[in-house]
Amino acid sequence: MPRPEKVRAVEDIRERLEQAEAVFLTEYRGLDVGEMQQLRRSLREAGAEYKVVKVTLARLAADAAGIEGIGEYLSGPMALAFAQEDPVGAAKALRDFAKEHDQLVVKAGYFSGNILKPEDIARLAEIEPREVLLAKIAGAAKAPLANFAGLLSSFTRDAASMFSQLLEKKESGEVPAGSPSDDGDSVPSEEPAPQEASADAEAAADAETAPDDEPTGSDETPDETPAAEADGEED
Repeated sequence: MPRPEKVRAVEDIRERLEQAEAVFLTEYRGLDVGEMQQLRRSLREAGAEYKVVKVTLARLAADAAGIEGIGEYLSGPMALAFAQEDPVGAAKALRDFAKEHDQLVVKAGYFSGNILKPEDIARLAEIEPREVLLAKIAGAAKAPLANFAGLLSSFTRDAASMFSQLLEKKESGEVPAGSPSDDGDSVPSEEPAPQEASADAEAAADAETAPDDEPTGSDETPDETPAAEADGEED
């Protein structure tokens, strides 16, 4: 019959496995106490907890949690890193620590129902932090709205300028020929030619000064009298 302390230990590991967003299996052979504390601190800052476990108890806990395929990686001095919120942050902390301490070996991981191999964990560590990704998503969502607002503002400003110029030209009489007027008719393109206007004025003046009857002989023009005298001399 299992001892009560072992039962509690298995139950504790099982709960951690089920509650964690991701779990990373590491072998810490060769690390001293100070280095273990440093690793725990780094993982804690990344939102993860680092716990040394017995291999046999970890296997029982994994079976109780229904996690398959993880038992083959449970061997040697084993410690589990439970990522509570940010798997990427925990993977980065393990990667950075392993670069400076060869004794730490990241053997496998468990994330979203999948077993992660060391190369998978390395790729996971290359992903940008959650805050950066959220900022990029927010920026991408705002960009179309900002562009649309700028386009709408530019259209409104250009349209107002165009209407203002048309009104100014209309008030000053500078509306181009052929432009539509207010009643839909076309504005006359040109005024009457100056020569035509002068001819009409002269015709009107002649009409006013002309007599009603034919002129008599006594009213002959000076040009006709010399002509008659010239005829008498020839006879």
